[in-house]
Amino acid sequence: MSTEIPQPPHQPGMAERAIDAATDVSHTIDEVAGGLRAAVDRLTYAIEEARKPGRPLSTVAAITREAPLASLFVAFLFGIAVARRR
Repeated sequence: MSTEIPQPPHQPGMAERAIDAATDVSHTIDEVAGGLRAAVDRLTYAIEEARKPGRPLSTVAAITREAPLASLFVAFLFGIAVARRR
């Protein structure tokens, strides 16, 4: 016969739980940062494509350089129109 007392299963201590939580947060932050990097890359590519000659941003930039006050006025009116729709 054995005189050993059965031990309860190992319960993680506070330090082990804190390390696990920190590791989970670190992995989550890495995933979010990766998603943000991918989104920024896609947005950068879209802006670069739209700035090529003959594309919309190129046209808007040219008009804005030629008539900055008129462009500001049009943007203001567009903002009012969008705000009133909501």
